[in-house]
Amino acid sequence: MASHEAPMAEREDLDLSGVKLEERPITGGVAARRKEEGFTPRLCLAIAATVLGSAFQHGYNTGVVNAPQKIIEQWVNQTYESRTGEPITADGVTGIWSVTVSIFCVGGMAGAMFTGLVADKFGRKGGLLINNLFALLGGVLEGFSLMAGSYEMLIIGRFFIGVNCGLNAGLAPMYLTEISPTHLRGAIGSLYQLVVTISILVSQVLGMRNVLGTASGWPWLLALTLAPVVFQLAVMPFCPESPRFTLINRNREVDAQKALAWLRGSPEVHEEIDEMKAENEASKLTPRVTLREITTNPALRAPLIISVMMMLAQQLSGINAVIFFSTDIYQRAGLNEMQAQSATLGMGAMNVLMTIISVVLVEKAGRKTLQMIGLSGMFVVTVLLTICLALKDQAQWLSYISIVLVISFVVCFATGPGSIPWFLVGELFAQSARPTATSIAVAVNWTANFIVGVSFLPLANAMGPYVFLIFATVLAVAVLFTWKRVPETKNKPIDEITAMFRQRAYDK
Repeated sequence: MASHEAPMAEREDLDLSGVKLEERPITGGVAARRKEEGFTPRLCLAIAATVLGSAFQHGYNTGVVNAPQKIIEQWVNQTYESRTGEPITADGVTGIWSVTVSIFCVGGMAGAMFTGLVADKFGRKGGLLINNLFALLGGVLEGFSLMAGSYEMLIIGRFFIGVNCGLNAGLAPMYLTEISPTHLRGAIGSLYQLVVTISILVSQVLGMRNVLGTASGWPWLLALTLAPVVFQLAVMPFCPESPRFTLINRNREVDAQKALAWLRGSPEVHEEIDEMKAENEASKLTPRVTLREITTNPALRAPLIISVMMMLAQQLSGINAVIFFSTDIYQRAGLNEMQAQSATLGMGAMNVLMTIISVVLVEKAGRKTLQMIGLSGMFVVTVLLTICLALKDQAQWLSYISIVLVISFVVCFATGPGSIPWFLVGELFAQSARPTATSIAVAVNWTANFIVGVSFLPLANAMGPYVFLIFATVLAVAVLFTWKRVPETKNKPIDEITAMFRQRAYDK
């Protein structure tokens, strides 16, 4: 029997599931219903492949070295003694451990600087897939470091994992921004930070002494970073490349329509395609966006300054001092080791809970509002924490107030400053400038992360509890900057946001 179905070669007007692409744009009640149905199964699959394969790496490797620190330091001492016949000095162990912790941020800086190049050459999806090579190298080196008796392997492995996380921190939010419906862009962008917080908590639980935080278990703890690699390599190939990248960078409109139809679960994607075309036409009004162009063109420099300031506020707020050294902070407050680890787990759980709440609120309250609330709350908490730590020897109950304040600090961070800077960069720039801007902003983020990581303990030893006044000063400046300079981007198309900055530059 002859088939009435058109040959595949003649069916380029069909999406990946065989639905015609050339339909009239939807309006009225159908459009409203589509807005409510923003999360489709295929969009959720693409989000899961991105955040579980990328954000999980970022958070897990940020928190994984916290709990087993003492055990790994003992192994470093034993390894050094077996090589030289003499035990290493306390300063020597501290130096090796500091390098082990901070080299992760150095790798992050390196990865961040290549985000724009990788995003443009391989695409957002392609870049994420290729990036798994660094995680694979890092996980293998870390996992076999004990067997090989080499803490150098551990350090090199942490560097490669850092490169992976630096690239992930730029590529994943970029991909999420570009596949998201406008009315869900903030919520979907916040999922990156949500998974970061979840994976930090997972690493802290698994790092407990009765789980994998043991003399024989810590290599397995570090090697678990290979699990997200396997997941992303298995799932991500089924997801499409960013439709914006496909249309604007590759000039393949039919492929962009197919990708968008796949994500939306409907062929009615003409309005979004038209928005992308408008963004493309607007970007043509400026020269090719180079590093020099983005720092000298007023219409690009203004959003770049905002992006960089938000990244600096996130890291120099002191959050990673709390994440990296929370157990040490609690012990300084007067708690024993087990109490300190339990308090750290409570902090991680609250971080997850509040980030979930922020995912819901970000499309209701707006980016600027949540950022202001979070930064202001962190400022108040930091001042109070300084007072409690300074007076803890005079009243034992102040140690427990310190626990509450540290958890409150994390709660305020998760309200806005934790998630908003990651996707705000993508909202402030058009397609042509987004990779370069992301590279700069994420590199600044990792650089600030590195500075806090290597300087916090020396500063804490020198200044005592008053070290937190440095963070309080940064937070005060960040609150004022956010109030004066940061625009609200909720529910605004990207071409409208970029047009606003062009108008501001023109008015000047």
